[in-house]
Amino acid sequence: MLMLPDLRVRQRDYLLEISRALTQELDLERLLARILVISAEMLAGQAGLIALRKEQGGWAVSATHGIPPAFARYLEPLLAAVPDHEDPARFELPEINRILQNLARTVSWGLLTGVGLPLIARERVIGVIFIFRNYSGVFSANDQALLQSFANQAAVAVQNAQLYAQVNDDKQRMDALIDSAADGIMILLPDHTITRCNPSLARMLGASSEEILGRRHEDVFRLAVSGDGQSLEKAEAGGWPLTPNATLYVEGDLERPAAARLPVGITYAPLVSAEGGLLNIIATVRDITRFREAEELKSTFISVISHELKTPVALIKGYVGTLRREDATWDREIVADSLAVIEDEADRLTLMIENLLDASRLQAGGMKINLCDVALDQLVERIVARFRNQSDQHVLFVDFPADFPVILGDESRLEQVMTNLISNAIKYSPQGGEIRISGKALPEQVVVCVSDQGPGVAPEDIPHIFDRFYRSPDAARTTKGAGLGLYLARAVVEAHGGCIWVDPKPGDGGRLCFSLPRA
Repeated sequence: MLMLPDLRVRQRDYLLEISRALTQELDLERLLARILVISAEMLAGQAGLIALRKEQGGWAVSATHGIPPAFARYLEPLLAAVPDHEDPARFELPEINRILQNLARTVSWGLLTGVGLPLIARERVIGVIFIFRNYSGVFSANDQALLQSFANQAAVAVQNAQLYAQVNDDKQRMDALIDSAADGIMILLPDHTITRCNPSLARMLGASSEEILGRRHEDVFRLAVSGDGQSLEKAEAGGWPLTPNATLYVEGDLERPAAARLPVGITYAPLVSAEGGLLNIIATVRDITRFREAEELKSTFISVISHELKTPVALIKGYVGTLRREDATWDREIVADSLAVIEDEADRLTLMIENLLDASRLQAGGMKINLCDVALDQLVERIVARFRNQSDQHVLFVDFPADFPVILGDESRLEQVMTNLISNAIKYSPQGGEIRISGKALPEQVVVCVSDQGPGVAPEDIPHIFDRFYRSPDAARTTKGAGLGLYLARAVVEAHGGCIWVDPKPGDGGRLCFSLPRA
């Protein structure tokens, strides 16, 4: 049966309409619905559907017209089961058409047939339009050409909408990635105008995104660099970027109007067109405060340890050299005193090495704790008895209640904590006085405090006193030490589930306390 002339005119109108949709509609869902309605009208059908081929293989119903939802759900597994083939036009499309033709005849008791229009754009199978109708007709060559032109236009429109959706999804993912990045990110035009910045960058600068966008990079990023430091402007003056992949790293202190300078490292990466022209500069800004602190800590470590190791080694070498002199005869008392100094300095070296090893183990993954029953009051009595024999300037008191509970802990590690705290109290009260070690039992924990009559801890030192290698300026000048004792004490206490703190009483003696759980 040939199409009527007036119907052919209407079909050409539909073709013009789909051409307009090609250039106007980029929303895939609305586009598919419109194509399906036009297809049903062109082919005088009662219902229809559009099935699209997925990127990863398989088919899915993407739009329906006049079809019950239950029937569409029934179709889904049938279409999804169509096997993938490297030539879908020859193998998958005929199979889809066969499935839909059989369904049309089966569900309508032979009253309905179907017309399938393959959607192929740029030699790629996009999908198929299938229209159900209650009569079968023969299309002339002109009609077939018109329908194929319609299908081609529809396929291009669908592919464009898919590409637009993909680009939009990619943009949303990229926006989410940039906005959630911990590092600051900004995108510059070739003239250094900032066209994009993320929240992290705004926080670093202490300004809103609106205050940053549209300004030039040089007006926003003022870096204080040491010496003849590198900068984006200097690098460009020297010809950067010479290659599309040439990144530039700049480091310095970012000047901020409402806050202190911030140490940052900025990586500039060029975005170059296929013709070699510079399109954008992508800058990643990282807060390197912790890296600076790590470098300072490393320098402090080398300085402190070299000094602390040099002193006992020099003493040991000096006394050994003196005792070995062949031109002198030493009485037993001098030899005994010299050997005592050598032994003390050797013990000091051993303790320092053990502390360094413990600190290194902590950095490598924690401290091993061997739990057993520990009577803290008896442990403190033994440690204090040892210290009483070492210092005649200090009076050590132990103040624990008679029924002090036994706790679960690592006895050797807790002995290390108490030794460090009492040793600190003696060291930082050089004029002597009373050192009191007291204990208190609470319902869920025990608390032990060590107090002395020295100058106490300055308020500015309290936040750092348990940091690795930290020593206050006054302590560094007047006392020996590597700044590891309290760091390790905190690690041991926290490994037991407790906490350690300073009671701030500057000028009224120092007082360090720690708590441990009873259970």
